[in-house]
Formats: sequence, C-alpha cells, structure tokens
Amino acid sequence: MGLFKDQGVVYKPVEEVDLGPKSDHVYLRANVKAPRMAGLLVKIFTWFLESRIFGTILVYILKKNNLIHKLISNAQLEESPLYVPLHPFEDLKEQEVKCIDSKLSPPEQIQQAMDCLPNSSQKSLHGLQPSFQHWTILDYSRAYNLKEITPRMVAERFIAAVHESSNPPLRMSFFIDYNAEDILRQADKSTLRYEQGKPISILDGIPIAIKDEIDCSPYPTTGGTKWLHKVRPCTGDASCVKCLRLCGAILVGKTNMHELGAGTSGINPHYGATRNPYDISKIAGGSSSGSAAVVAAGLCPVALGVDGGGSVRMPAALCGVIGLKPTFGRIPHNGVLPLNWTVGMVGILAGTIEDAFIVYAAMNGQLPPDQPTKPKLYFPLLNPTKSISDVKMAKYAEWFNDCSDDIRTCCSQALDKLQEHYSWKIVEVTIPEIEVMRLAHYSTIGSECSTSLSSHLEKLKPEEIGWDARVALSVYGSFSSKEYIKAQKIRNRQMQFHMKIFAEADVIVSPTTGVTAYPIQDDASETGELDYINGAALVRYSIAGNFLGLPAVTVPVGYDKLGLPIGLQFIGQPWSEPTLIHIASAMQAICKPEYRKPEVFYNLLKKD
Repeated sequence: MGLFKDQGVVYKPVEEVDLGPKSDHVYLRANVKAPRMAGLLVKIFTWFLESRIFGTILVYILKKNNLIHKLISNAQLEESPLYVPLHPFEDLKEQEVKCIDSKLSPPEQIQQAMDCLPNSSQKSLHGLQPSFQHWTILDYSRAYNLKEITPRMVAERFIAAVHESSNPPLRMSFFIDYNAEDILRQADKSTLRYEQGKPISILDGIPIAIKDEIDCSPYPTTGGTKWLHKVRPCTGDASCVKCLRLCGAILVGKTNMHELGAGTSGINPHYGATRNPYDISKIAGGSSSGSAAVVAAGLCPVALGVDGGGSVRMPAALCGVIGLKPTFGRIPHNGVLPLNWTVGMVGILAGTIEDAFIVYAAMNGQLPPDQPTKPKLYFPLLNPTKSISDVKMAKYAEWFNDCSDDIRTCCSQALDKLQEHYSWKIVEVTIPEIEVMRLAHYSTIGSECSTSLSSHLEKLKPEEIGWDARVALSVYGSFSSKEYIKAQKIRNRQMQFHMKIFAEADVIVSPTTGVTAYPIQDDASETGELDYINGAALVRYSIAGNFLGLPAVTVPVGYDKLGLPIGLQFIGQPWSEPTLIHIASAMQAICKPEYRKPEVFYNLLKKD
C-alpha cells in the first residue's frame, strides 16, 4: 500500500499559529466530492460499498477524494489526543447572573428561573409589536390559571392537529410515535391540579415533545430505525425527561429524526420526511427534525433534541426557532442512546429563548457520581430594558461569509444591529483548520456510532436498515484506530485554538447553516438521500460546539428570498450558558418584530 499512500499534512505547533485577522492561514473550503444520490442509484452504490472487494476500494477513493487521508489519516502533529471534551469548571464572573443551589428540585429550579425573567416575556425593542409570535410557556400557564382553557382541551387540540398534519395533503411526519390515551391521561391529571389550585410548576400542562433518541415512557426508543428498540428496550425515562415529568409537563410523544442521527436532512425512509412548516416542500433539517418542526408549527412551545453534529441547531435554524446546546457534561445523559458519547448532548428547541431557558433550568439535575467536573449553576438575570454590556464577539470573516448570499447579508445585518443597539464589539480573528476539524469530527462521530452499534449490526439483516444509513454505517466502520486517535489529536489542537480566542472574546459568532432549507425530492422517500455537499454546508458552523463540547445557541434573525428562516449562532466558552442566553435574548428582541407565521401553524390556545 506504500505506493498508494497519500502524503499527509505536517501541522505547525499550536503556539506558532497566528489567530489574528492578518494571519497567513489559508481558509480551506469544504472539499466534498460526492454526487447527490437517491433511489436506484443509492441502492447500486450501497451494494458496491458493502461488497468485500469493491467496498474497500470505494471507501479508499472516498476518503482520498475528500481529503481525509491527507488531513487526518496520514497527518503529522505533535499534540497528544484529547478523547473527551469535559472542561474543568471555571467561574467566569459573568454579568447579571444568579448562583443556584445545586440541591434544589426541578420545580424549585424552574421557580428560580422564573424569578430571573422580566415580567413580560414578549421583550422587543422600541415597543414594536411582533407580527407573529409563538405561544410561550407563560402564555399557556396564564391561560390555565385564568381558566380560559385547560390542559385537557390543549391535549385534545394537539391530538387532532397531529392527526391532521400526519395525513394528506400535509404528511408532515412530525412524530414517530404518540399515544393519545397517555397524553390525555397526563392532561387530565394536570387539569385536576389546576382545578385544585396546585400546579406543580409553570411547566404543568405544557406539551413537550421528545426526540426519539431519548428514553421516555411508555414509548420505545427507535433512534429513527425499525429495529433498535427491539435489542435495546426502553426501561424508563431518561434523566432529562424525568425532570420534565416531575415539573408536570405533558410528554406528548417521540419526534421523527434522521435514522441513527446519520444525516442532516431529516428524511427518514421508515417514518417519512419531516417537512418544514415554512414550506412543506422543503426539509426541516436533521437529525432532530421532528423536534424543530413541532415547535415551529405551534404544536409545542418546547421540544428536546440531541446535538451530535449540529443536530439541534441546524433544524432550529431551518425551521425558524431557538436551538440551545449546553456545555458537554451540563445535562445528565442517562437514558440517551449512546450513539456518539463524546460529541452528543441533549439540547432544547423552543419558540423563544425564555422558554429554552425555563426547560434548561428544569433539566439541570443531578450529574452522575463518576463525572469528575461538578459545575456550579448560574442563571441569567434577564432585564427587559437593557442587556449586558461590553460583549466582545469573535468573527472569522472568511468562514462567516462561506454561505449563501441571503444568509451572509441577513446575518451581517443582524450583527450590525447588535452593535448599534448595544455597542458590542466585533473582534476579527482567524480560526485555523476548520475543514480539518469537520473531518476529524466526522471520523470521531462515525467511529463512536459504529462501535456503539457493532454488536447489534452483526445480527441484523441489511434490509432492516435504510439505504442512506447503510452507506453511512459502511463509511463509519472503515475508520481505523489510527484515524480515530489522529482525530483526537486534532481535537486537542482545536481546543487550544478556541481557548486562545476566548481569551480575547466572550463568544464566537457565525451563521448557523451555510444554506437554508432545500427541496425534498420524490426519489428520496423510499431510500433517503446522499447529499454530502448540502450536508457539509449545513454543518459548516456547528462542529466546534460538539467536537469541543462548547455551549452554543442559534437565534432566528430573518428569511431568505423564498421566505425560509435564517439563524445566527453564538458559540460560548465552557459553562457560559448565562451569557449565551443574555446574548440570544438581546438578538431576539431586535428581530422579534419581523418574525413571520409559518405556512403550517396550529394555534392550540385558539387566541385570535
């Protein structure tokens, strides 16, 4: 094989790399060399890829053409590997925060969060009234307390809406599983508590959907497959779900997702393509596709997702909602499918940042005793009239601008407004080797997914797995121990780069995705699709949050020429969720008057 060995890159030591705006570092655009495939073409490609002779050759060509050999496999770098991005806790001395007692119950933590919120959750600048707004947790709670509506009535409307949306002409494919009887049972209990004047918390009676990668009784956890729940039965609620149930939330079912989280479109050949509520001919994004779409469509004010490679933030941006991914190790992960255990994190999708914050507060439960880092918990004190001051936002211009014209224009204008309204500063920086980080993350998430499922995959018939997922698993299984370790060495390099940038700035700012939602094509319905060019554009800005375990949030800031949503992302330093929530709240206040109602929207409170 020496004749065919690709020359690897020799990386400079970290301390020799210039991170300033005038760095000589050359920005490398994603070098994706793979045509879009679906239907018969995917089936033929899968057959070749799974064959012993042709498969090895094909994988070699794919890795070579997409620069994995050059930038990862055969690279030379001196850093030691960093296997888990679990950060030591550092008290960041953030502005306008409150320290929370770690011994509080989830309902008590929610009450602490409510005390941090302004009296009006509809904060917008200059008193402008939004043309459209999602009903919030506070709206539901007020309606229940004023007896304008009951949780039972909301549950009935929810069930009717899901039924309508699941059938022609919409076929939205929001859910993999929902149980009307269980939903009504929960709603009846909540209704009784309100009648007695004893709601558990402000989450009592609030419909919340759960991505089908997270255990939630009485549902099986399929991971978007037709088989995983048979070999890994769900035995109870995940820790994060348990916290929500303790607060009285109505858990309304398991949302659709890309099979095994192995894609960015949200097209699932078993359960249907989740459609974007802003345009039902377009994707919702993945892999937490259903969770983003149900929030955008008004079925739930909040839903849970899992973010292993932008899988909360990407669909949130495409569907015009908030997506919050906490720091690695912040939210307990018991009961979440272990598909990618060093990059995946439970995240929150919500109509507003305030609602995301309330659910974030509820889920900060007891961390596992073997977790070495026990971070303190701070909540942001959100002020309706002013935001935090002197925020420095790091921006890498070439990376920021590597997106569609509409996204670049919209996100740049949103940044300009932030600077104008709050006098925050832009710090121009260079973030080196971003494409290298994407490939290292892909090698990592692929290796972890393949290892996690290996004992099950050996016993499965290939036809039980979707065609596009079979292709992904074939590539995932090809990564060697050498490639995995090289990827972890790159993780260490990137961690050092990012920590140096955070010494100069509070957050890193970028678009959330490189493209807006693209069309769902008919040939993808049976087989799924392979579209690595669009996939690379969708994940372009997501990787640091996962690979380096950093918190991040996406906020809707506008629309493209077709009326499809655009998100702006803020990436924070470890444990800086309060600062991110402050910044997201400030951005939301500016953009809220321009928010538009989706094409598919269900008004469960029936307030016109």
